[in-house]
Amino acid sequence: MWRALRLAPILLGLGLMAAPVHGDARLLDFADLQHWEADDHQAALTSFLATCDLLRGPEWPAICAVAQEAVVSPAASKAFFELFFRPVLIGTPPALFTGYFEPELEGSKTRTTRFAWPIYRRPPEVKDGQQWHDRATIERGILRSRGLEIAWIDDPVDVFFLQIQGSGRIHLQDGSVIRVGYAGRNGHPFRSLGEALIQRGILRADQVSAEEIRAYIRRNPSRIDELLNVNPSYVFFRRIDDLPPEAGPIGAMGRSISTLRTVAVDPDFVPLGVPVWLEKAGRAPMWRLMIAQDTGGAIKGAQRADIFFGTGDKAGREAGYIRDSGRMLVLLPIDAAYALAAPSSF
Repeated sequence: MWRALRLAPILLGLGLMAAPVHGDARLLDFADLQHWEADDHQAALTSFLATCDLLRGPEWPAICAVAQEAVVSPAASKAFFELFFRPVLIGTPPALFTGYFEPELEGSKTRTTRFAWPIYRRPPEVKDGQQWHDRATIERGILRSRGLEIAWIDDPVDVFFLQIQGSGRIHLQDGSVIRVGYAGRNGHPFRSLGEALIQRGILRADQVSAEEIRAYIRRNPSRIDELLNVNPSYVFFRRIDDLPPEAGPIGAMGRSISTLRTVAVDPDFVPLGVPVWLEKAGRAPMWRLMIAQDTGGAIKGAQRADIFFGTGDKAGREAGYIRDSGRMLVLLPIDAAYALAAPSSF
């Protein structure tokens, strides 16, 4: 049996990751991937190139150089992935796929009767990896009068879901737009409000979606604080002033992410920057080559991924209903892929 201890030194040697990977791995062929032939490999390669130069290791400069030449056509792009990579199944399916998006909200630079819920910058005393005050304490006003407000929003539920998404566009009353991105969190573990509503018998598992959760909260306005505080994790933001309107939000690699080509993963299992093949079941099946360019507080495990659906309400509706099974395979450079596959894996 292949063991997790083999994966970390191999990937570290390729400059693929900074954290160890845990779990089993099995080498597959491209012929084993469902509907591989039908995907738009050129679109996937375009997304891959957006962060390829950030990958560190002896193999990546040559791979990225060839990628620049291969992106000129769909056929060359497909051949590129098949020549330089091999698919590796890390962990045990079924996977859990969810969706996320970039919300567009109404806001104000100053607090008003309507716009009364703040989006905060990260306080200087909040350190990565350390636990700070929980959501309930923050919502009671511990950050008031410190000048940390980026903007004010007209709905606390929108602020809550903005924190889950990690980025957004705020349309101000003067016609300008502020884009905000993830700047850190308070160190408390993420707890799913949807799962809490299932445990309380309020919603069934097949009913859980962002829209259903929003609807329930708004039908019970007296319980808003209680419900939102189920999740003790709290996210802080930063203004992003140099992104063109057509660009996607900034992901965990510090670059714009791509609609339906970027996936958020757990970097303890999936190296950031590598291609990932998704086979998603559900009412809208998906077979697609994505790039692991983002992370998320709720994205934990080898077979766990969050699909970026784009910007705005339509993207939000599509993302909100995704909670599907399937499997996910990581495309690794050939040497790394074969090094991870023990003879018993075949």
